[in-house]
Amino acid sequence: MEKDSLFQGESKNVEYKEMVPKNSHKYMKSVVAFANGEGGRVIFGVEDGTMRVVGIPQADLFRLMDIITNAVTDSCEPMIIPDLFVQEAEGKSLIILEIAPGMQRPYYIKKKGPIEGTYIRTAGTTRPADRAILNELLLEGKNKFFDQQPIPNLKVTPSDVDVLCHSMRESAVKNASSDRQRKSIKELTVNQLISWGVLIENKDQLIPTYAYAMLTHQAEYPPVVQCAVFKTDDRAVFVDKRVIDAPIQEQMEKAYQYVLEKINMGARFQGVYRQDFYEFPPDSIRELIANALVHRNYMEAESVQISLFSDRLEVTSPGGLMRGVTPEKMKEGFSKVRNRALANAFEYMNLIEKWGSGFPRIFRDCRDYGLREPEIIDFEGDLRVNLYRRTDQTTDQTKKTDQMTHQTGINRPVRLNDKENIILTYLQKRPDSTQQEIAVATSLSLGTIKYHTKKLQEKGCLQRMGTHRKGYWSVVLK
Repeated sequence: MEKDSLFQGESKNVEYKEMVPKNSHKYMKSVVAFANGEGGRVIFGVEDGTMRVVGIPQADLFRLMDIITNAVTDSCEPMIIPDLFVQEAEGKSLIILEIAPGMQRPYYIKKKGPIEGTYIRTAGTTRPADRAILNELLLEGKNKFFDQQPIPNLKVTPSDVDVLCHSMRESAVKNASSDRQRKSIKELTVNQLISWGVLIENKDQLIPTYAYAMLTHQAEYPPVVQCAVFKTDDRAVFVDKRVIDAPIQEQMEKAYQYVLEKINMGARFQGVYRQDFYEFPPDSIRELIANALVHRNYMEAESVQISLFSDRLEVTSPGGLMRGVTPEKMKEGFSKVRNRALANAFEYMNLIEKWGSGFPRIFRDCRDYGLREPEIIDFEGDLRVNLYRRTDQTTDQTKKTDQMTHQTGINRPVRLNDKENIILTYLQKRPDSTQQEIAVATSLSLGTIKYHTKKLQEKGCLQRMGTHRKGYWSVVLK
């Protein structure tokens, strides 16, 4: 092993100790964390921070290795069998304690018990596992999925199941991309829901699971989705926000539509024909939101957050990456399912493609759009994916589009009068305003506001979203 590969700094898989501590608890937390994660190494004989090689005295090597082995096997539950070896660096001896990923999770320090003695590794630090992570480790250790577990105190009737099957089939038909795919959609049955784990059959009784609760919006599942638009590249100034509280399949569709409403739209020309296009690939937006909802950790109380900034679209889901999954592997199509029942349901409804194909397609579509490569960030128990906007809004393509619009006389920019400009400027800041509030704020009469909002809608510059009482105005920039 070369020195460069040994000294990359503390990380998710590496920790350094200057010497072998007399108190094994000082490194046992990391041993447990490595077993609960992707495995890792504790390297004895290197000073943390400076990366200075101190070494372990030759005369003490085998005695200390026996002490480490006994400490690991005696202190951890279930038992962890370590792999120890000696590595030379700069003429000095190091002890390498290697821990493989465990198959009987959660692992914990025996004296502290599973609740206080379970640890996980985040970036380069070891921290106690909270209740949600501990529960997820328990399920993974038993090869089970949270969404397939029965939900307490929730009842289901055959008519309830019929309604769900009918609505899911309607969604599948609606989301089909072709007539051929549409014709291939089969009727959904109770037996299919049982095979997915949406329902459990026990002594001729149907027992709903968490997946059933999320698909039917019961028992406070799923958690809401939070959407927001910010004025700059940070969270300092809100422009707009929305909370989506609905069945999980409706959350996905409503969040997707929200993003499409808020992002910019441009145009390309082929001859005299104009083709409108969004600044992000719509399929990539849809895939990101679907992945965030299906693969998040539902034992965490936080919400999926979808945030639009001046420079990026940011999708954050609670739970971080599963063991063995890295951002690099995701780019190549590697995938692990956290909620199997939901994944099956979403695939049936044509809300996600074949498992693992999503992120390679997202990266390809962004590249074809001429956008910066998306960013995948695994941090502090959350997973965040960023799609980056074009920062230069006066590209050669935009100039070419303007020129061709002028030459062909097709789809000329909409001309607005002063009053219409005043109304649009105000509604960009206060989209939830009533017509009476617009009149007061702009010092125009209510009749004038009604007349010009109608004209703006006819010109395609203004849309009324939602109901008359609880809706809002959406400004479409031309």
